[in-house]
Amino acid sequence: MTLTMPPPTAAHPPGNRSAWLPYAAAVWAIGYAALRAAWLVAGAPSFGPLGTDLVVVTGWWAVALHAAAAIVGVALGCAHTWRPALPGAAWMACAAILASCALLLLDVVGFLILDLSPAFSLAGFLSRAAALIGALLLHAAALAHLRRFREDCGRCGRTRESGGPVPRWAWIAAWSAVAGCLARLAAQVAVGFGDLPLAQGGSVMLFEVGFLLAGVLLPLALVHRWGMVWPRWLPLLAGRSVPRLVPLVPAVVFAVGLVIYFGVGLAQLTVETATGTFDPGDGRYPLAFFWVAESGYWLWGWGLGVAAVSYHLRTRRPCAHCGR
Repeated sequence: MTLTMPPPTAAHPPGNRSAWLPYAAAVWAIGYAALRAAWLVAGAPSFGPLGTDLVVVTGWWAVALHAAAAIVGVALGCAHTWRPALPGAAWMACAAILASCALLLLDVVGFLILDLSPAFSLAGFLSRAAALIGALLLHAAALAHLRRFREDCGRCGRTRESGGPVPRWAWIAAWSAVAGCLARLAAQVAVGFGDLPLAQGGSVMLFEVGFLLAGVLLPLALVHRWGMVWPRWLPLLAGRSVPRLVPLVPAVVFAVGLVIYFGVGLAQLTVETATGTFDPGDGRYPLAFFWVAESGYWLWGWGLGVAAVSYHLRTRRPCAHCGR
């Protein structure tokens, strides 16, 4: 059974403002697939010590993935009725693309602490960033298709009012993120800090401070009142509203990065554990350390992401058309 789009009325506009998104996603995917094919045939630029820009989906598989993304983009643009398989296919392609550019998290952390990894390469970073942009375009196209045909506001597609109290699931998510951060820290304490340069260089100090802020303060800010109104003890800012993007942008960025990067890491760790191919290196970090640390990071990412969704729903401005 198909659901056709109702005729445009003053109360239900067609939402043509997003009609360009599927075609933009398709053009991007075709261009990126062509670039990767050219690299495979004529040779790719240097990607530094890592020797690669993407992971999980590489080589001709990456070309095929982006060609499929282009087909899905065109199909979304041409659809005149609700086709649930199209958003599903689009989001599956997005997930695969995000997994392939998982190393982008290391680039972002390096930029933030002003200390890029020795394995960093400009070509690899730009390639991963281009893949991420394409995935975001395809996601936006799928979301626009969903909003266009379901029986909600044609502009925002919302099904609930903005504002409201913090739901229980958001509190659970926020404290899960804190628990994941503390589990990662506990794993390091268990094996010891050894010769880690904890007191050497400003970049390390920035990393440690950022680690605690993103793992404790940020998730709790997403569910506490002081994440929306600056607390009284802050001079000049006390009582003022916190710009919603201040906690929301870093929460989304780190949530996506942690879930993708350590999701790939946990999948690899699972295979290595099952096949007995785990390489302990110098033996300093046992297998159990990686299971606890990477699971902690992954839980941290999921908790942060879910809490960010709640924060977004509660702090977004009401739609000017439907009032939601």
